[in-house]
Amino acid sequence: MAPYAFFRKQFMPLAEAKIGILTHALHYGTACFEGIRGQWNDEQEQMLLFRVKEHYERMHKGCRILKIDLPYSADEMCKLTVELVERSSYREDVYIRPLAYKSSEQIGVRLHDLEDDFLIIVATLPAYLDAEKGVRCCTSSWRRIDDSMIPARGKITGIYVNSALAKTEANQRGFDEAILLTQDGHVSEGSGENIFLVLEGKLVTPPSSDNILLGITRDTVMQLAQKELGIATVERQIDRSELYTAEEAFFTGTAAHVCPIIEVDERPVGSGAIGKLTKELQELYFGVIKGKNPKYLDWCTPAYSKVVKTRRS
Repeated sequence: MAPYAFFRKQFMPLAEAKIGILTHALHYGTACFEGIRGQWNDEQEQMLLFRVKEHYERMHKGCRILKIDLPYSADEMCKLTVELVERSSYREDVYIRPLAYKSSEQIGVRLHDLEDDFLIIVATLPAYLDAEKGVRCCTSSWRRIDDSMIPARGKITGIYVNSALAKTEANQRGFDEAILLTQDGHVSEGSGENIFLVLEGKLVTPPSSDNILLGITRDTVMQLAQKELGIATVERQIDRSELYTAEEAFFTGTAAHVCPIIEVDERPVGSGAIGKLTKELQELYFGVIKGKNPKYLDWCTPAYSKVVKTRRS
C-alpha cells in the first residue's frame, strides 16, 4: 500500500500531492509545521502517536503569529492524523509532518490577503542523532534569531534557515550538531533540539525568553524528571562556559528523542560518556513513547483500529 497524504481537504496517495511553484510559502517561508512521532509497538501491533494533541495546540499558536486561518480544531487534526496513519499502514516508527501555509500563488512579501491551506504527510525517518553513542557538538558562529525578528515559539518554516546554517557549519567542521547562542551570548538550543545540562546535580535548561522553541519532548522530560525521579528542572540563562563544566548534557526533540551530548567544542562533557541521569531519563522516555509505561498511556494515541498488513518503506 502506498503512503498517503492529507492535502486540499482530502486523502490521496502521497505521490499525487503537489503544490505550484508560485506558492507563497515556498518563496517567503510563510508556513508553520509540527513534527509528531508514531512509535510502532510490535507486541500490541499498534502505532502510538505521542502527545499529538499538544503538537496541534502549539501549531494553532504558530498560525496566529503568521495570520494563518487554520480551519480545524486540535481534536479534528488529531482525527485526521489517525486516519492518515492508518491508511498508510506502516509497521515501523513513523514521522508525521503537518504544515499550515500561505497557499496563494502570488509574488509579494506580506501575510494578509492570502489564502491558507493545511496538509499532513507521514513517512519513515532515519535516526536523526545517535542517541546510543551520544553526539559531539560545537557552539555555532551563527546566533539564534530573536523573538523580535521571527518568534521561536512557533515552528515557522522561515526561521529554520538559521538552523540550517548552524547545522551545516557544524557538520562541515566535523561535529554532529550545533549549539546556538542568543544575541547576548547565552545558550539557546541546538539546530533542532532543546538542550539540558546537569550542573551540581541539578537539571538546568534555558528559559523561553532565550528564544527557544517550547518543545513537547522538553516538557515531557521535565515532567518525567519531577514525577519519576523527584528532580525539578531549573529554567535559567546558561553561560557558554557552563557547557564546558557540566556533569552531563543532552538534547531533546521529537526527531532527536533524548540524545546525550558527550563533547562540546572539543571538550568532553563530564567523563565523555553518557551520564547516569541522562541514561535514566532516556530509558523513562522511550518506555513512555512506546506505550510501555501505564502511567502515561494518555499521552499515546492508538492509530490502528485493527491489525494491519505488513508494510515496509
